[in-house]
Formats: sequence, structure tokens, C-alpha cells
Amino acid sequence: MKSITKFHNEIIKIVGPDFVLTNPNDILPYLHEERGLKKSNADIVVRPESSEELAKLVKLCSNNKIPIVPVGGLTGLVGATVASGGIIVTTDRMNKILNIDQLNKTMTVEAGCILADIQKEAIKHDCLFPLSLGAEGSCRIGGNLATNAGGVGVLRYGNTRDLVLGLEVIMPNGDIWDGLKALRKDNTGYDLKNLLIGSEGTLGIITKAVLKLFPSPKTTVTVFIALNELTRVLELFEGVLKRFDQNVSAFELISRIGLDMGLKHLSGMHDPFQQVYPYYTLIELTTSFEDADLRVAFESLLERFLENQTIMDAVFAENERQHSSLWRIREELPAAQSREGGSIKHDISVPVSKTVDFITEASKRVKELLPGIRPCPFGHIGDGNIHYNLTQPRDISKNEFMSYSSDLNRVVHDLVTEMDGSISAEHGIGLIKKSELNHYASPVKMKIMRSIKAALDPDNIMNPGKIV
Repeated sequence: MKSITKFHNEIIKIVGPDFVLTNPNDILPYLHEERGLKKSNADIVVRPESSEELAKLVKLCSNNKIPIVPVGGLTGLVGATVASGGIIVTTDRMNKILNIDQLNKTMTVEAGCILADIQKEAIKHDCLFPLSLGAEGSCRIGGNLATNAGGVGVLRYGNTRDLVLGLEVIMPNGDIWDGLKALRKDNTGYDLKNLLIGSEGTLGIITKAVLKLFPSPKTTVTVFIALNELTRVLELFEGVLKRFDQNVSAFELISRIGLDMGLKHLSGMHDPFQQVYPYYTLIELTTSFEDADLRVAFESLLERFLENQTIMDAVFAENERQHSSLWRIREELPAAQSREGGSIKHDISVPVSKTVDFITEASKRVKELLPGIRPCPFGHIGDGNIHYNLTQPRDISKNEFMSYSSDLNRVVHDLVTEMDGSISAEHGIGLIKKSELNHYASPVKMKIMRSIKAALDPDNIMNPGKIV
């Protein structure tokens, strides 16, 4: 970077010398890429403490045409935080919970707040912030907003976009857009909030957000269900949804191969059943009322499903320990699969009615391309989001398996497109899926997206190279 000393000194004036990192050892933690597929590098890492500091920093970069890559908890899976020179800006010091309005059911937070801390703060006020995902102990809400994260509660509460009322954002020229309103209705012009959520830092840096809160659940019923046939899962889903409607907060699919990997690679994990079954669902019902009848009603419904063999067995969580044990099977499945060997991951969505057909047909097609491949589908079947991950055959090396990535991606994503689905359900585009987006998105859509990028960030300094 030319004139780095002068530029460096200008940054120090804004945030102070202790929060401008140039030593390679200090920078290294901020170069982390979760899947190890892309290499990140940067000249400087900056840790601002406030929106005002960050706005000055962005304006300085804009004036000097210096690229900026914003990072949060570095838990993303598509390379959206990979830098190629320029500076990395982290929000890890912008981590304050600013306000809770219990009557309005809102919480105002800074972007650097860890998701689990937001959840805990909501509980202190007898409320729920329902965004929940495997990385919640380290991911930051700014990153969740930037990627429009999904998680296990989408069926009932929606994606991150649906949990936000207002934002504050630093635009690529250093302007601060103050849209930090706690309004349920605001029909004044273009919806800038929803444009910026999911933009992966390419249109601006989210610094604050007004989040929706919900009544804290007073009754929770969690059950792990065994299925003999994948085709039965939609019958089960329809029956549960018809009977319990808004009480259904999660409906997750787990395959036997995924459970076996967990049992093999993760200590302390136990099979909920003595008999082996090919598929399982993890279902959770919640209500904000003390309702002892909720479990009774659920048991009655499952008895009918047992009688007609829609399901083969069921285990209820009797306490918090059992609840955590059942959820661990689902939450740690990606980690278990990664330890099994090479893994090619797909984060797709199709209409719920097509989920079973997708899994069946995709498995047929990938096995035709690469015999011995081990599909490991799992995920949020209640909202159509399947993590269709592929594990390497036992008789080839990881490197050989990974060389099939492009061909396997094409097979899977072609089928997704045939079924009017999406090649990215909740993880975003970043670097890793950029070429896939260009391949599958319509020319009109890409033209509109590039026009928006050019209008807001004409110098292409804001997280360049991502999405478009």
C-alpha cells in the first residue's frame, strides 16, 4: 500500500494507536476463514469503538480509495470476510446493548454484540430473541444482519431480516444513515433497511440495530422422532403443523449417516434409540403460557402416527440436560461430518413440498457422478432449507474428492434450479458462491444488483469482490 505510513498515522488519529494492528501476529486471528477454502490477507486491522470513529475511518478510506473488509465473529461459511489487501475493520469493540423497551418488545444493540449475549440479555427481561444457530457463542449480530442469517427458528420467527426494525449504517462514503427506529410500521420511501440486510458488507457497514423481542417461552416440548422412510417426513410435518400451528418453533431433519458420524467423532454423544433408523426429526413446540396440556396433546398426536407407522419411535426431553443432549446431535452434525473427511457443502432451499424429492433425486445424481459418495442431508426441513453436504467416498483421498467440487456443485444446483429453489438459503454468497450466482441468476437480476453497488459504492471499496 503506497504511503502506508501517512495513512497509518491518519487512522491512529481516529481510533488511537492501541487499536490499529499492523504486526502480522496481531493481524493473524482476523484472517481466519471458517472452511479454510480461501486465503485472507490485509495490511492493517482497525478496531473502532464507535459509529463516529468508524464513519471517519470509512471516509478516510473513501478519499484514498482503500478497500475495506468488515468482519464480526468470523464464523461465515462463504468467504465474505476474506480480504485481499487493504484494511480489515472489526466491530469487536462496538459491543454494547444500548436499550431494552419491554413494552415495545425491542432491544437496541451495537453490531459487535455476540448473539448469545443478546439472547441472555433478553431472558433477563423475560423476553426471547429467537435467532439461534450453531455459532451463536461467537458470531456477532452485525454479521448475522449482513448475511441475513437463518438458524433453527425460521419456521416460526423468520430469518434475521424479519427480526429487525431499524438500523444504523456507515455508507461507503462515510455518511451515517440513521434508520435506528423501533417502528412496526414505516412506509416512507424505499426500504433501505432490507436492502442493507443480507448485503454482506458490500453496500455499507451495519453499526447498530433495533431487534424484535418476543414473550419468553414458558412451556417447551422437545422430541426426537425416528422414521423408517424419508417419504414420511412431510406427512409428519403436515400433521404437526396442522395441529400446533404457531407453537411449532423448530422442525429439523437428521440422517442416520449424520448421527453415526456424531457418535463416532464426538465424545459424550448418545443414540436416543436402541434400534437404528434411516432418518430422524427433532421437533420443538413452545408457548408463552404455562401449558401442561401441550405435551399431552403432542403425545396423543404421535400415538396416532405410531399406529399408522408414519413414525417408528419417539423420545421426549424430560429435563434441560436431555433437551441439550438431543439438540447437540443436530447442532454438532457439521463438525462431526467435517472430521469424517472431505466435505462438499450445499446450503440450498426448495419449497417444503419438494424437500423429500430433492434429497432423493440429488442423492441419485451425485452417486451416478461419483460412486461411493456419502450424502449427508440435514437441516431446517420445516422451512425448506436443506444442508445437502457430501462426504468423500472411503476409497479415494480427500484431495481427489475435492477435485469433484465444481462438477458436484453443478449437479446439485442444477436440480435446485429445476425445483425453483435457491443455491443459498442462509449462508450468503461471499466469494465462494459468486460464480454460482452469476451462473444461475438472471441477467436482469445481476444488472440491477450491479447498478445498486455502483450507485452506493462507485469506487468499489466496500468489501470488494463479494456477491457481484
